[in-house]
Amino acid sequence: MNEDADTAERLAPVLRPVRAGNGFEEALEQILQIVRLGLVAHGERLPAERELADRLQISRVTLREVLKVLHDQGLVESRRGRYGGTFVLARPAASGEAELRRRIAAVDVEDTLRFREVLETGAAALCAAHGLTGEQAQRLEAALAATHDAPLADYRRMDTRLHLTLAELSGSPSLAAQYAAVRATVNDLLDCIPLLVRNLEHSQRQHTALVAAVLDGDPDRARAVMREHCCGTAALLRGFLT
Repeated sequence: MNEDADTAERLAPVLRPVRAGNGFEEALEQILQIVRLGLVAHGERLPAERELADRLQISRVTLREVLKVLHDQGLVESRRGRYGGTFVLARPAASGEAELRRRIAAVDVEDTLRFREVLETGAAALCAAHGLTGEQAQRLEAALAATHDAPLADYRRMDTRLHLTLAELSGSPSLAAQYAAVRATVNDLLDCIPLLVRNLEHSQRQHTALVAAVLDGDPDRARAVMREHCCGTAALLRGFLT
């Protein structure tokens, strides 16, 4: 798979045509999700303007207004030349209990975590119940392998891709879009707490069991493993707030 095709596949759960009347706002929301989810890593290039405008079904004038907002916020930069384009910039590190509490004050954390659990368990069960094609199974296995191989600094981004892949493979674009939105909120909270090696090792065992259940076509087991996984994340966040 070439680089452009790989990027298009990664962005599929997020990029979708916007509704008439809210083109600017919805396009901004979707591209912000791409950045917050790490689907395009810092230093990587966003898809070309023409492709983004086509995927979002907005004019290139509107898209440029969106990109200007992201530029003014220090999230992207434009580069000229043969290898130019719009590139994602590194986000300032966010950590500490004070920052976590500030971000939690802006959301209903219990609602977010419960909604995430509903979407995640539903996606896992759907994938297992309806089965995956050979190509889809390879995509899921590759996403799992990427989490195993990821360096610590890149782990959360690869973890996000695995979960988004599962949501997309559920066959429900609406579910995938809702999951992308709630995962972006969860990531904003997780970014404020440290990556704990023991927790990551436990998560990886759950990821492996989850993918095995999906590929075995066992929706009950897939749902149970995913519920346990989501509860672990919720407990971790609550622990840092206690």
